[in-house]
Amino acid sequence: MKIGIHGKEFNKETTQVILQIFEVLTMHNVEIFVSQRFDHFLKSAAFKKYPRSVYETPCDLSFLHALISIGGDGTLLESVTHVRHAGVPILGINTGRLGFLATINKNDVEDALTKVLNGAFTLDQRALLQVDTDEKVFGDLNIALNDFTVLKKDNASMITIHTYIDGEFLNSYWADGIIVATPTGSTGYSLSCGGPLIFPRSGNFVITPVSPHNLTVRPIIVSDQSKISFEVEGRSKKFLVSLDSRFAAIGAHTRITVSKAGFKVNLIQLEGQHYFKTLRQKLNWGLDIRN
Repeated sequence: MKIGIHGKEFNKETTQVILQIFEVLTMHNVEIFVSQRFDHFLKSAAFKKYPRSVYETPCDLSFLHALISIGGDGTLLESVTHVRHAGVPILGINTGRLGFLATINKNDVEDALTKVLNGAFTLDQRALLQVDTDEKVFGDLNIALNDFTVLKKDNASMITIHTYIDGEFLNSYWADGIIVATPTGSTGYSLSCGGPLIFPRSGNFVITPVSPHNLTVRPIIVSDQSKISFEVEGRSKKFLVSLDSRFAAIGAHTRITVSKAGFKVNLIQLEGQHYFKTLRQKLNWGLDIRN
């Protein structure tokens, strides 16, 4: 079996978790492939006894049976850009804080890996969005699992975002920005700006304004079969756009189109895991400080 690993810089406490991952995989005779960025942080003597190969991005990872993401949700979003359309299942091990996507607790690593190696899991398929611009701002990495945003640059005044759904005019948002979130991304930036939670298999996007000038403007849910187009204008000549954690600057009047990507990402779901359970745990639903 061939397993990939991607992660971020880590502290001493997390070192023990990562060593445990390498130990379990090595004991099961797994061929390990580590991202070049993560391998940079594996220079201590403790990791030298574990044989591994290094992969660079972009590359075709379709030969992997699974990819392990070690960190938080941000690291898992990076892992999605490594896998892209290859369909390689991703297991998120949470060494960060909240972790809506990276749901495996570091205390459950051995049990989780054993189940993955034995094939005792299902795949939770998540839709992605795709962004197309006049200038091809994000190149071939124009996909996002969470969200796409348009934001004002620095301390500039609010911007005007003319928004169309399948060519039909929706609204001109006077705001600090706008978010288009997938159901997966509805628990992120969109939620903090007043957007709703969306069940992953609902087949929708949510458009959420960021600090709108008109308080009657609210988030709106649209079909993910829609093509959402934007034209942005304002006093500044540049605006910020983002795809998950990747940022770029665009010029005024750049036309932007958001649509559903032609493939989905496969997240590994172990027995006992469910989206509703994650919501209850991460958002503390059902807890009352009075009890």
